[in-house]
Amino acid sequence: MTNTYKALSALLSYPSAELILAVDDIQKIILDEALAPDWALQHLQPLIDSFNTLDIYELQERYVFLFDRTRSLSLHLFEHVHGESRDRGQAMVDLTTLYGKGGLDVDARELPDFLPLFLEYLSTRSASEARALLREPLSVIAALKERLVKRKTPYAAVFRILEAMAGREPVKSELDDLRKLPDDDPNDLEALDAAWAEEPVTFGPGEDGCPKIDQMLERMGVNSAKTHNAAPAGEQS
Repeated sequence: MTNTYKALSALLSYPSAELILAVDDIQKIILDEALAPDWALQHLQPLIDSFNTLDIYELQERYVFLFDRTRSLSLHLFEHVHGESRDRGQAMVDLTTLYGKGGLDVDARELPDFLPLFLEYLSTRSASEARALLREPLSVIAALKERLVKRKTPYAAVFRILEAMAGREPVKSELDDLRKLPDDDPNDLEALDAAWAEEPVTFGPGEDGCPKIDQMLERMGVNSAKTHNAAPAGEQS
């Protein structure tokens, strides 16, 4: 079990009184395990300082402004890789199954591709397995880091650390594709309304998978939606 992943998961969760009280201990876990180089860990201090100095309502407002109101900063990993399709329900089911096999129960209120939940799952794996799994959404993590750096928010430190922990560079072609996507301005309410005015996503078995998500899951060793939905031999028209 690697506690750093669980600690980083906590830092990316909605700020609560319990989180604020624990933030110094969370920092100590990350620094003591030292799974990232010093240059990455040093970026963490401003985020910890903000938890210790800002009012809880300021912390919550900052979190909502960044991760809830800004689609391009969404902490739901599949949000950034759905390509031409948002029919990703089976992929969600598969990811939930992966968590269950690892002994992690998923709260029905949260989607399985939520980054803090993914990091919590990684904390239950061996160091080598966790690193291998972390590398799969690395391009998304790197793109989020760049967008957060652009906004000069201390939350970028968490993504710097994750990128460093992965131990390799993101796939350039994947990162370039993500860089081409619109980077929302949460102050532009009209643009935000237009961005979210798409067909709602529904989740459940039997939906077609998104190729990019399927590829990510296959590299994780999870059955893809295409595998689930393929017709048995002799039944294809």
